[in-house]
Amino acid sequence: MDSNRILSLLGLALRGGNLAVGEEPVEAVARARDARVLLLASDAADNTRRRVEHFAQAGQCLWLRIPFTKAELGQAVGRSSAAIAAVTDIGLATAVVRRLAELDPARYDEAAAKLELKAKRAAERKAEQAAHEKNLRQGKRKPKKAPLQEPEPPQQPLPAAGSAPRTASKRTAVPSRRPNQTGGRPRTAGGGRSKPRTAPNPYAHSRPVKKGKGSFRKKESQGR
Repeated sequence: MDSNRILSLLGLALRGGNLAVGEEPVEAVARARDARVLLLASDAADNTRRRVEHFAQAGQCLWLRIPFTKAELGQAVGRSSAAIAAVTDIGLATAVVRRLAELDPARYDEAAAKLELKAKRAAERKAEQAAHEKNLRQGKRKPKKAPLQEPEPPQQPLPAAGSAPRTASKRTAVPSRRPNQTGGRPRTAGGGRSKPRTAPNPYAHSRPVKKGKGSFRKKESQGR
């Protein structure tokens, strides 16, 4: 009776699009990490078992040898024979393995516990995602964190009565003059020595006097 319930669950998973049957479909869903548990028929060959182990390692999922032959598994999924199958829904995978644990607890209890833990975590993530989408639809967002306030500087004590306030004395920096190392005159920017200064010409802005005009001898001859 329990075996029929397990096979009926596999048929339900196939109709819902949550079951992959055959080597190539199982490899595809396993490498895409969509498989939750891989099921191997009891009379499958060793080569098929090794491939199933490889698929489980690639997809990071469980694989189990079920107590059904290839003919029984194929009849449950609408085929003449089926050696391997993969359940992609975590809820259906947990239900199938739980039914297997009821048939053989020593063989399938550990796998059932692992799948139940995965199903619990998946349900929590689904609930968090649903709550996040609901908040987005309602326009709710997470409150922003308040900025950290900088600590106030310590206040300096007031001077006592009768004491004169101290003023910070500022020293003016006097540029130090470096003496000429050669001891001669300071050099100009061009690299040569500076020219000596000459006295200004007092007649630089006076007008020239024309010859023959203004002579005192000419004035005397005209007066006679």
